[in-house]
Amino acid sequence: MIRMLASVTNPDEAGIAVTAGADLIDLKNPDDGALGALPANIIDACLRTVDGRRPVSATIGDLPMDPAIIAAAVSRTAATGVDIVKIGITAGGDPLACIAAAAEARGAAALVGVILADLTAPTPELVRAMADAGFIGAMLDTGLKDGRTLRDHLSADALATFIGQAREAGVLAGLAGSLRLADIGPLAALRPSILGFRGALCQGGARRDAIDPDRVSEVVRSVRNAVALSECL
Repeated sequence: MIRMLASVTNPDEAGIAVTAGADLIDLKNPDDGALGALPANIIDACLRTVDGRRPVSATIGDLPMDPAIIAAAVSRTAATGVDIVKIGITAGGDPLACIAAAAEARGAAALVGVILADLTAPTPELVRAMADAGFIGAMLDTGLKDGRTLRDHLSADALATFIGQAREAGVLAGLAGSLRLADIGPLAALRPSILGFRGALCQGGARRDAIDPDRVSEVVRSVRNAVALSECL
């Protein structure tokens, strides 16, 4: 089963996403980068709106691959009470040490590592390190947000390889990165665990716009239809 993840920025958007049927509510600040972090008070308000009806994740921000910085951000975000903390993985610094440091700092939260595929290669080593550290998932996303989608950066074969690596390692495989309605069918055919959206849910199609209930419903419906079709093939 493929779960639809909706990235939201405030309690109103969180409520819209839950009502429209999104499976996972992801908290982030698109004004502050690909994985911009929301303030703790906004996260708390979103959690109160969701009220346990869906799992909630939150990003820690676009941070350098420094273990101390990552650990502090993971600890701070986990303390808000979210179910899942998402950590961006990029080239430079020490990604493997950051993965280990995140695992030590997570508290009761689960962890998902987000490899920004336009900035670093999604290697088997990274996926295995996440699995060994107890992460529940590995996702691909894009970091530059320059109008190109994940599919512009990685071929279907490369995406299928990543999904296979995650499955073999025993973690969920997520795909995101400026995904549009036209991307849902081809990506659903690869059978990832999660498809994540932000811009496609927004009124003007730009990730910094407010989300639109009709667009969220359309994406939810399209994911479900694509899943049903892939299961019939």
